Amino acid sequence: MLDHIKSDIESVKRRDPAARSTLEILLTYSGLHAVLMYRVSHWFYTKKLYTIARCISQIARLITGIEIHPGAKIGKGFFIDHGSGVVIGETTEIGDYCLVYQGVTLGGTGKEKGKRHPTLGNNVMVGAGARVLGPFKVGDNAKIAANAVVLEEVPPNCTAVGVPARIVRRNGKRVNDLDQIHIPDPVAQELCAHLIRIEKLEKQIKRLEIAEIGNRLNGGK
Repeated sequence: MLDHIKSDIESVKRRDPAARSTLEILLTYSGLHAVLMYRVSHWFYTKKLYTIARCISQIARLITGIEIHPGAKIGKGFFIDHGSGVVIGETTEIGDYCLVYQGVTLGGTGKEKGKRHPTLGNNVMVGAGARVLGPFKVGDNAKIAANAVVLEEVPPNCTAVGVPARIVRRNGKRVNDLDQIHIPDPVAQELCAHLIRIEKLEKQIKRLEIAEIGNRLNGGK
């Protein structure tokens, strides 16, 4: 557990340019606080002290706004950036050096028993507000764009965007983990195209209305 905690701190240092020192990270990073308390609660969970484990996880939720079920399995170097609103379900499995932003849900799609939450491979990035729902795998080095809703498996080295999410990059060059802006979003692009068309139509209607008013005035004379 101590090795994992050390890796968690080092992951924050490596990935967040705003982190200035270990002391600052330990004192001010709510994402790290949630992960540290998860490590403790998970230890009690593995000893079948479920009530103690859940109490610790609920205290962490009250303090940080991040809910990690103590039954989840999380590898080393896990970083929750900005933190607030993250939910990680009981049967979730997360590999090493994964990065999760605020508002992310790693959840299930129903009340079925057994494996019902996603499995994230190593070095997976999940953007702000994304929802990954169901007992499937997100492969190593995969990227989930902000606000995406992922309902099926994402292969390794792929980028998924949209609602529902679709694969837009496969085995391409890796992007910076902290750069969510340059991940292409076809849904947003399509919406932008429709907005441009609506604006053009509104201008045409306006011109026609002006012309109609002019014709009426000329006819009145």
